[in-house]
Amino acid sequence: MREEGRMTKAIAISVLAVAGLVVAVQPARAQSEEDVATTIANFKQGDPGMQGWFAQAYGYAVFPSVGKGAIGIGGAHGKGLVYEQGTLIGKTSLTAVTVGFQLGGQAFSEVIFFKDKAALDEFTRGNFEFDAGASAVALTAGASRDIAYSKGVAVVTATKGGLMYEASIGGQKFSFEKVGK
Repeated sequence: MREEGRMTKAIAISVLAVAGLVVAVQPARAQSEEDVATTIANFKQGDPGMQGWFAQAYGYAVFPSVGKGAIGIGGAHGKGLVYEQGTLIGKTSLTAVTVGFQLGGQAFSEVIFFKDKAALDEFTRGNFEFDAGASAVALTAGASRDIAYSKGVAVVTATKGGLMYEASIGGQKFSFEKVGK
């Protein structure tokens, strides 16, 4: 009986791990302005107060789909677009590596708001990163009241799907590529 229980747990863990890796690989495709517009609309629908954040932020980066997967060591990746005062200025990618007790996979959307030109300029220099202590607000109705800038940056995420358990540390690193006019 004990052997069957161990086998069942091993199969369940394997299924979660494979599902996590599948979810993590999907968002690697380039994001389009249509994907970004849909993501912004979803954030505003999830919390109408988000309208003010998009209107008042000096700039923002939108990642329509970030995939995250882990079996002990984890990773996340996503691509997005960066806007300055509502105008597209570049492409960005997010990469994260985490270490700790973690298993599974999930997909989420992420928006980074920049309070002013200095914060956006820091991001667009190309090697911006959040340390392990950085935090994000999960999108729920009324979440916009809980968002606050830290060092000129505020982050909001919305889970799209998947299942992941983690107690891990790690940061997000971003690249930036300017788009021509």
